Amino acid sequence: MSMATYARRVGLVAFSGTIYAGAVYLGIQLYGGERKGLQNQATTEDGVQSYVFDPRRTATFQKIAHAYDDEIEKDEVVMGINLLRRALLYFHAKGTVLEVGAGTGRNLGYYPGKSTVSKIILTDSSEKMLLRAKEKLSNMSSDERGRYQVMEADAANLRSFPDNSFDTIVDTFGLCSFDDPVAVLKELQRVCKPDGKILLLEHGRSKSYIGLSGYLDKHAERHAKNWGCVWNRDIDKIVESSGLKTDTLDNWHFGTTYYIVCRPSK
Repeated sequence: MSMATYARRVGLVAFSGTIYAGAVYLGIQLYGGERKGLQNQATTEDGVQSYVFDPRRTATFQKIAHAYDDEIEKDEVVMGINLLRRALLYFHAKGTVLEVGAGTGRNLGYYPGKSTVSKIILTDSSEKMLLRAKEKLSNMSSDERGRYQVMEADAANLRSFPDNSFDTIVDTFGLCSFDDPVAVLKELQRVCKPDGKILLLEHGRSKSYIGLSGYLDKHAERHAKNWGCVWNRDIDKIVESSGLKTDTLDNWHFGTTYYIVCRPSK
């Protein structure tokens, strides 16, 4: 299938479903934004005042790992996120790949075959999220599973890897949850080869629909508390501040989803 044909399919699904997907996204995940058993206040018994700026979001991921896939699967399908994941990886991932913020392994099954991508290292700061990824890997054939490695790692400090280690680096919906996303992108550039690519699929504030960004701002604390995700970050500013060179930047879902292909500034 050609890139043009695939792009048309992605565009058709994403565009035709935008209105409905937006309503579902706001109504089910964003507007509600509240997981069972959690309340709305942004102050805890241990004195945490801001979940947006609290540096202990990994603890939230540990708590929600067991139900994470079930709770977001419907939203991702309706919004066509799976198609965006597949397109980003199919057309741009190659060689030795590092994925940061891999979580439960929601990109598994979307990477090109071994002739294009020889090795994939999945990393995350949450051990319990990675356990779910390992469960998915266990259901793959031994041949396919053999090119994957899973390890716990801090995306802002990838000290296990020397400079210029990877052909491709992938982060999907991670910039919303890293304590210092600019520092993470700078670290990704360090371990990326000079001719490599850094692939980003993110969500953040909309530049086209100010009212929507206002909604994200209003409920940022609640959402960060429940999901460990700061959904109103300025992705454009983060990427620019990191020094990344942007080859492709497309927006979807009223401007809140960012599809970005970058190169390291080396």
